[in-house]
Amino acid sequence: MQNSNQQYHVAIIGGGLAGLTLSIQCAAAGFKTILFEKEQYPFHKVCGEYISLESYPFLQKLGLQLDEFNLPVIKKLQLSDIKGKLYQFNLPLGGFGISRYSLDNHLYKLALAKGVEVLTETKVLDIGFNNNSFNIQTSKGDFTSIVAAGSFGKRSNIDVKWKRNFVVQKPDKLNNYIGVKYHIRLPAEKENIALHNFHNGYCGISNIEDDKCCLCYLTTADNLKLNKGSIEKMEQNILWQNPVLKEIFTQSKFLYKDPLVISQVSFTKKQQIENHVLMIGDAAGLITPLCGNGMSMAMHAGKLAFENIDLFLQQKITRIQMEDNYTKQWKQHFSKRLLIGRTVQRLFGNNRTTSLFLSTMYKLPWLSKKIISATHGKPF
Repeated sequence: MQNSNQQYHVAIIGGGLAGLTLSIQCAAAGFKTILFEKEQYPFHKVCGEYISLESYPFLQKLGLQLDEFNLPVIKKLQLSDIKGKLYQFNLPLGGFGISRYSLDNHLYKLALAKGVEVLTETKVLDIGFNNNSFNIQTSKGDFTSIVAAGSFGKRSNIDVKWKRNFVVQKPDKLNNYIGVKYHIRLPAEKENIALHNFHNGYCGISNIEDDKCCLCYLTTADNLKLNKGSIEKMEQNILWQNPVLKEIFTQSKFLYKDPLVISQVSFTKKQQIENHVLMIGDAAGLITPLCGNGMSMAMHAGKLAFENIDLFLQQKITRIQMEDNYTKQWKQHFSKRLLIGRTVQRLFGNNRTTSLFLSTMYKLPWLSKKIISATHGKPF
């Protein structure tokens, strides 16, 4: 156990993309920054691992030399309905593929190089706000900071302790999903990202580094329950009803011994400020699918948070102004995008509505371009 007598300018709870990129910005600006992460880098995460090019210049500005990584550039979107009928669309902005195992680890090393104090294998037990500062209770002692940012995952112990709104809601279609991820080898076009529908779910496949593909799908907890909790049976009985997915599952080389699985995934709206803590990434509700790219939005939110933290620590704005500005900017950049993602999500995973939606998009190129563009942001 350790107790810190030093007060940090910024404490960040959670070392995903939002937390890591925020920590790098804060340290680069000269602020004493600490980041808590419960895992040890590098590690895998359930994630689609497609990143919109809107975040490319931001990552390079942080100091990540992406040009040297030889990553696949993704320019086309392939969609299939539940029966396996395929539709192809262009991605106006496009993206690139990289695993979270690789990207998070590169950012972790960059954070250390910038002077961030990173405590891995550290669980944050509670965050209290008193006398204009935070007390962070962790498995490795207590720490204090002027600013705190929450970048924890989809349903953390902090969410439960604080009884955040999405935790106490009854299960429904937006808050009771499971996510399953594999890395596979599959002869696929490098410039494609594919999204294949099945009953009450959809499966994304895209290329990442080292000629690997990320296969990640979301479905309801009910689908798993119907198959007595067996991932394998659920895939064969439900996903394979889409012939495209059956071919992928039977012809691919799976690189994990077992899939990575998360449960109780919630896509309901979340607050951007809780107990004066600035929420970024999944903690703020940016996990919503079918809205371009959650990873890019998480990093963009980290940039917005930093810009306001910077002004506050320079005493140019008050804490309340920092919180209000961040909330307003967050909603300005992401609310419409998330709404479109939730709307499209409701049309997917159903035989009739999915087929009608995809065929309409295919017949009306202007509409498909508009919808796809609306789910992606601009370079930041």
